[in-house]
Amino acid sequence: MPLQHLSTVETPDGHKLSLHERDGDFFISLDGLELMSTRAHDSETALAQRACATLPPAPEPVRVLIGGLGLGFTLQAALAALPRNAEVVVAELFPTIPEWHRDHLGELGRTIEDPRAKVVERDVADLISPQDRPWHAILLDVDNGPDAPCVDRNRRLYTREGVERMRDSLVRGGILGVWSTDRDPAYVKRLGRAGMEAWTETVHAHAGKGSKHTLFFARRPA
Repeated sequence: MPLQHLSTVETPDGHKLSLHERDGDFFISLDGLELMSTRAHDSETALAQRACATLPPAPEPVRVLIGGLGLGFTLQAALAALPRNAEVVVAELFPTIPEWHRDHLGELGRTIEDPRAKVVERDVADLISPQDRPWHAILLDVDNGPDAPCVDRNRRLYTREGVERMRDSLVRGGILGVWSTDRDPAYVKRLGRAGMEAWTETVHAHAGKGSKHTLFFARRPA
């Protein structure tokens, strides 16, 4: 069955973001190159599962910031792992992504209706501030990796200053998780130089096979 085009929008940077469907699976592409799909999402799910499994005990409600809504698998996994009083804020730069969830994704799109979830049409960097209430976890799934941002403005997230800003926006013992298509030893060193305990995990895209993706994790000292 051929790929069915559902919607295309132009980003502020002049790129074309498009949604497609085939045999019940959905695909998001940027300038014709597939970014993500419902057929291969295990690494996005693992990003939230593994981060939330290591959150420090907290007397107050857990607060999680997710950069990038995508097809919703990171959000879905976070909600499944977190208690009923948790707060999960998803920063999505492109307004059309939440619209696609409401208009096209059916049951998967209903994840954003969970009362614990709040999707805001903001740059995730705007919600990372040491002056605001701290996050228990910050999960970034907005780029192809620290050295391969999808939009130029995201480069600031992975610089020394960006890493330190995220560290200072976490509670003591809080965790940063970053999704990437590839390994990046320089980024791991950058996390370590910021005084964080950093490590990587490799996850297959689907059912233990196919492409391998890298998950970066870094914990703020307790």
